[in-house]
Amino acid sequence: MKFALIKERKIPADPRVVFSPSKLVEAKKRFPKAIFRVESSAVRVFPDEAYSALGFEVTTNVSDCDVFIGIKEVPIQALIPNKKYIFFSHTIKKQPHNRALLQAIIEKNITLYDHETMVNQNGKRLIGFGKYAGIVGVYNGFRTWGLKYNTWQLPKASTLLNQEALLNALKSIKLPNLKILLTGNGKVAHAAKNMLDAMEIREVLVNEYVNGSFNESVYCKIHVSDYNKHKGQKPFSSQDFYKNPENYESNFMRFAKVTDFFITGHFYAEGAPYLYTKADVKSEDFNIKVVADISCDVAGPIATTIRASDIINPIYGYDKQTGAETNFKAKNAIAVMAVNNLPCEIPQDASEGFGDMFLEHIMPAFFNQDANGILERAKITENGKLTKRFAYLQAYVDGKIH
Repeated sequence: MKFALIKERKIPADPRVVFSPSKLVEAKKRFPKAIFRVESSAVRVFPDEAYSALGFEVTTNVSDCDVFIGIKEVPIQALIPNKKYIFFSHTIKKQPHNRALLQAIIEKNITLYDHETMVNQNGKRLIGFGKYAGIVGVYNGFRTWGLKYNTWQLPKASTLLNQEALLNALKSIKLPNLKILLTGNGKVAHAAKNMLDAMEIREVLVNEYVNGSFNESVYCKIHVSDYNKHKGQKPFSSQDFYKNPENYESNFMRFAKVTDFFITGHFYAEGAPYLYTKADVKSEDFNIKVVADISCDVAGPIATTIRASDIINPIYGYDKQTGAETNFKAKNAIAVMAVNNLPCEIPQDASEGFGDMFLEHIMPAFFNQDANGILERAKITENGKLTKRFAYLQAYVDGKIH
């Protein structure tokens, strides 16, 4: 079986890759029957020469390969019919901007697997860049605070080599007495927590955070049960919350009243209560000054996230009273960092980590007859149509959902 590491063609350019040169060597050792071709790329974090020096063929023509592995969406004109592709298609939530891409994939009889749909038997995702989003998101959040209040000048994360360099830069700053809030319980949140711990910021429990005052910076990591409550008098039930989110309402304002710096690492499910609304932000009690929105759900549960930002211009301001975008340094502005491709800022670390997961969980499926059903569950299209698992996308493909 021939695998192609394809060139990233989406603009802006993404320097990440599924397999670094050293990880590709490891893949070849574990799966000697696999043949790997590397499509030449000027934007990849690892240069062509790094692959060819290790004996891999680097070429501009990979059309004879069977499986094409990339990161971002492949432009329609670059898709090769009757092949297998693996990349983040950003279609499974019926994203309007990628409808034409999924239509073309079906038309070209392409079998599409999505990194996001690679899950185990319990539905847990096997691979992703969440860890690296958490790492860079925390760094960018502190950088945003420094820029808003002219307290320190941190370089852009993309100018630093790796996580270690980010941490060294963060450890060089002197923090005021900040109350820092972190939401979530997955890979993003855990990575963010590890960054805060490495900075030796003390973690406190909910009651202490909400009611206490401190002579040092502290942080509190909260879960859905902490910022949502039943509309009646019933105690919070995770099982009921995920099944009947409409029966719950936000209890986030008790945190917003005392928080200076908010870092989001949560996953937001459709139908769940918003954490805070525009009306909440207008309240004199709303104290949050900087938001590092790693989750970046635009026009969703975080009212201050009115758009995604980018690596070049990562910060914008949210006017507390009007809800309009403004200069993030303005007195009445909340500074928002909502970059939606944070792992691209440390592409070397992100690629190495992603390759570890892909090699461990996904590659074996191509050589053990998909014994654990990973590829079967991840398959979105096959034989010119949607698979049964993703049949819910049919109206989206047909253009009936706008």
